[in-house]
Amino acid sequence: MLVRLLYASRALDTTPDAINAILTQSREYNPTCGITGILCYGGGIFLQAIEGGRMPVSELYGHIQRDPRHKDVALLHYEEISERRFGGWTMGQVNLLKLNHAVLLKYSEKPELDPYSVSGKVSLALLEELMATAAIIGRA
Repeated sequence: MLVRLLYASRALDTTPDAINAILTQSREYNPTCGITGILCYGGGIFLQAIEGGRMPVSELYGHIQRDPRHKDVALLHYEEISERRFGGWTMGQVNLLKLNHAVLLKYSEKPELDPYSVSGKVSLALLEELMATAAIIGRA
């Protein structure tokens, strides 16, 4: 059974090297477990959707909750799915530097990434729009 989990967290270390280390680890680990997804990072906040089997996704989320690189980990949305939306990525990354701020304003009060202030469904809609507008890099 496939599931999709969406969560937000705050990065403790916001240096480019620390963020790249998280992405690299995801891209190495996720394919071995059949996990796909997309990661959006901006302003010290992660917004991530992960898809795969129920147990691998649950185990990965548990690991993220215990990961000392994250704080304020919040489950935003969880659902059983019939197909993946982010199946083309082991872990796609949204390039917020090239993002039109109007896209963020469409889904929130301010033109900044803040999944803590909106519903999980709104955050998922934002990720889907970013995917549709090719604002995602790192398709590996």
